[in-house]
Amino acid sequence: MPAVPDITLNNGVTIPQLGFGTFQIPPEETRETTLAALETGYRHIDTAEMYGNEREVGQAVRDSGLNRADVFVTSKLNNGAHQHDDALRAFDRTMEELGLEYLDLFLIHWPLPGSGDFVETWKALEEIYRSGRTKAIGVSNFQPNHLRRLLAGSTVVPAVNQVEVHPYLTQEEVRAFGAEHDIATEAWSPIAQGKVLSDPAITRIAERVGKSTAQVTLRWHLQRGDIIFPKSVTRKRIEENFELFDFELTEGDIGEISALNRNERTGPDPDTFNG
Repeated sequence: MPAVPDITLNNGVTIPQLGFGTFQIPPEETRETTLAALETGYRHIDTAEMYGNEREVGQAVRDSGLNRADVFVTSKLNNGAHQHDDALRAFDRTMEELGLEYLDLFLIHWPLPGSGDFVETWKALEEIYRSGRTKAIGVSNFQPNHLRRLLAGSTVVPAVNQVEVHPYLTQEEVRAFGAEHDIATEAWSPIAQGKVLSDPAITRIAERVGKSTAQVTLRWHLQRGDIIFPKSVTRKRIEENFELFDFELTEGDIGEISALNRNERTGPDPDTFNG
C-alpha cells in the first residue's frame, strides 16, 4: 500500500493529503463505501452535517478496526447554525451523530456574507478548538476578502480553507493568500464533477503516462500541494483514485493543465451565496 503524504497544518496537526469525500453519498450507502475506502488505505474522511451522513461515517470509522488516531475525520458547520450558541449546539449534534470522542477538523461550511457575521461564528469554533474536542478548525468556500476580515477579528488562523478547485477553476488567488498566511488549501470537486475528464490536454497526458484522466487530474492537485478527497461509491473507482503515487507529472504537464483555467464553477459563488 503506497504511503500517502501528510501535510502539516499551521498548528502542527498532520492531515493525509489524499482523503475520501462523502458529499452526495446517500446515508444508506455511506457506511459501506467509507469502509471500502478505509480498507483501500484512505485515512482521511471528509463529511458535513449538510451531507446527512455523519452517523454512517462514524459507524464506518468505528467498524474499521483502525485506531481512532489513525483516521483523520473532518466535518462542517451547517449554514443554519451561524449564531454563536447555534454553532456550539451544531457541533454537539455532529459529535453525537459521529459517535467519536473528538474531531480532527471542523469547518465553517460557507461564509454566507449577506446573512450574518462569520467572524462571530468563528469565535464559537475557537471555543470548541480550545476545549480540545477538535484538533483543528478551518473554513470552507472563503474568498481572500472573507479571510482578511476573519483574520482581522480573530486570534486563531484557520488551518485550512476548503474551496472548489479543478483545472477549469485553479483558484490561484485563493491558494496564494492561503500560502501567504499558512492556511492549507483543500480542493473540493477536484475533477469538476467529471467535466475535465474528456479535456484533450488531460487526455493526451493520460495516454502518455498510462493513467486515467481522473488519476492525472488528481495527481496534478497533489503535485501543486492541494489536499484532495475524491468521492466515489464504486470500489473500483475508490481504488483507482488511490493509485496516484507510482507516477509523476512533469513541470510542463502541470503548467499545461493549469493553463486550462477558465474560472468556471460547478458550485455557488461564495461572494453571493447565502444559503
